[in-house]
Amino acid sequence: MAMEKLIPVINKLQDVFNTVGRDSIQLPQIAVIGTQSTGKSSVLENVVGRDFLPRGSGIVTRRPLVLQLVHLKPGEAGESWGWGKFLHLGDQRFDDFARIREEIQNETDKTAGTNKGISAEPIRLRIFSQHVLNLTLIDLPGITRVPVGDQPEDIEAQIRSMILEYISNPKCIILAVHAANTDLATSEALKLAREVDPDGDRTLAVCTKLDLMDTGTDAVDLLTGKIIPVKLGIIGVVNRSQQDIADEKPIRDALQDEQAFFRQKYPGLASRNGSPYLAQTLNKLLMQHIRNTLPVLRHDISSKLAVHEAQLQALGVPVQNKGPALLQTLTKFSTSYCQKIEGNSRDIETNQLSGGARICYIFHHTFAATLNAIEPLDGLRRTDILHAISNAMGPRPALFVSEMAFELLVKRQIRLLLAPSLQCVELVYEELQRIIQYCLSHIRDFQRFPHLREQMNVVVMGLLRGRLPITNEMVESLIAIELSYINTNHPDFVGGTRAAYESYMMAQTSKEGFSRQHPRLQQQTAGAASKSEPAATTSAGGSGSQQAESQLKGWFSTVWPGKSSQSQPQASNPSTQATGKTDDWEKPGLNSLTTAEVEDEWLYPRRPEPQPTGDMISRQEFDCELIEKLIRSYFLIVRKSIQDSIPKAVMHCLVNYVKEKIQSELVSELYKTEAYDQLMEESPEMTARRREVAEMVRALQKASDILSEIRDLQFESNIVGYADYDY
Repeated sequence: MAMEKLIPVINKLQDVFNTVGRDSIQLPQIAVIGTQSTGKSSVLENVVGRDFLPRGSGIVTRRPLVLQLVHLKPGEAGESWGWGKFLHLGDQRFDDFARIREEIQNETDKTAGTNKGISAEPIRLRIFSQHVLNLTLIDLPGITRVPVGDQPEDIEAQIRSMILEYISNPKCIILAVHAANTDLATSEALKLAREVDPDGDRTLAVCTKLDLMDTGTDAVDLLTGKIIPVKLGIIGVVNRSQQDIADEKPIRDALQDEQAFFRQKYPGLASRNGSPYLAQTLNKLLMQHIRNTLPVLRHDISSKLAVHEAQLQALGVPVQNKGPALLQTLTKFSTSYCQKIEGNSRDIETNQLSGGARICYIFHHTFAATLNAIEPLDGLRRTDILHAISNAMGPRPALFVSEMAFELLVKRQIRLLLAPSLQCVELVYEELQRIIQYCLSHIRDFQRFPHLREQMNVVVMGLLRGRLPITNEMVESLIAIELSYINTNHPDFVGGTRAAYESYMMAQTSKEGFSRQHPRLQQQTAGAASKSEPAATTSAGGSGSQQAESQLKGWFSTVWPGKSSQSQPQASNPSTQATGKTDDWEKPGLNSLTTAEVEDEWLYPRRPEPQPTGDMISRQEFDCELIEKLIRSYFLIVRKSIQDSIPKAVMHCLVNYVKEKIQSELVSELYKTEAYDQLMEESPEMTARRREVAEMVRALQKASDILSEIRDLQFESNIVGYADYDY
């Protein structure tokens, strides 16, 4: 196979991929760009040798024209010069090139309108003749700045974007057309070419209108690249004038006049300029470019074929037997759901915790941290404790700390554990919901059957919602169980003599600190001690039995520190003899008040924390410390129990139940004969997508077969001369 046949092979590939979209594979091609009215269309007509493009004022090329030139061997065209075919018309043949011009105009008006609008949808034309070289050219709309007619305000940006879409292809040769009677430094075509091809490896410049330059000037420096160098060269051409077009001057005569112009004006450059030389250069560049990009093209087609075959396999085939397919899909979902919880799913996420791992984190980190943040005495003040003790005793003075006060206060603290427990249930419930959405989005069958996906989501969410109140009720029952019976006989509970002793020691410490903070109380205590000193001396000099009795009563003073004054003689306190009462609950300054004031002070205290005497503060400190110690000890026991029992309840009532019942629930609700057709109906988008992928696979397979024709091609260096063709 000769090297010239590379271009027809690329043309075949273009025809193949035209059926599935031109962006599927980037093929080697030549894009003609330039500003409006620089003569782009005339250059193409000179290359073809026929007048076939629309003419007029302003913007004429309003849709991209993909022009494929196919060289025929002598005799293949018969007596005809050649003919053309449009892709959108199939095999319809146009021998009259005037009809080709009319068809291009009609197709342009059909898509872009009749008032200068533009469209990015290309027109594909193939011309067969023995007088053309194998080429693939794309005529793009000229760059314009001011909108006219129905053109939008951003017409310049739209045309620029359209041009960049074609020339950004690294396999595209850029033919930048520039008018010689304007400064080359202002060329918009070269500016766009340099944006995508800064090294100039695939940019060829063409200078038109050399015959319109001012008298006394020439384009020698321009054509030799001394003004702006272009790596692939600058070729000058002379097109027909508007008068020549109006007079219908044949292109054969125009080409002869062009050669005469170059021989007269630029004799040293005549052999390297002109339309015939441009066609030869383009043919050579395109074949070399195809040869260089052929390995990459093979790789692109092979890789895309593998990708689309995998996509087609993932999309599956249309379902024939819908009953077994439905049952298989339900089983697949329930299995995937359970595997996601158990942690043995094949699709393991690496960016975040999910499924069973997330539930474990909720139990042992989120829930545990929330419980541990609740302190045993949160929200409980000393005044609350004292009021609870007093209210629990009623009108009777307390000999011992009331157990009812302890139970009342500890239950209040245990109720604090209910809110985080219910929050734990809610977090697990939300994670189970996320697992549903994860499975529905990662099982491909549900992308094919949207109604089945919707119904499965409804069924499983209903199963979860049905278990949520049951689980919450179970959690509330666990808290209620702890509240129903306060087990003070628990082996870990700190109670009895140990709690009393520790509380007494803490009360004594607090009493010493309180005395230092209240000098008046310290003075009264010192005065009472000096009055009782003789009695103490007598007691010290008495019998041994009295000393033993004092030591025995010392233990009771740890429980009732306010009663220690009863062991003293009544005469040691004059106020006692006068009133006949003990001073157990005496407060500083109380003797100066009337009886009514005293009763009012005790029954309805006007201050939140009255200032007690030394014995009174000792008793209150002891009671508070004892209650706090008991609450703290029992609360920690209950919190530890709740931290262990709540996760078990959630797993039993919610997680494990859903795992066990999900498949049976799905089968009972969805596996019904009358619902087969509705549930297993594919979405229109999925059907269209399968059709598109199947077409792409067929196109890529055909393209691979076409490329296999030139796998062992020995490239030749000879190029068919343009002079061999007669216009």
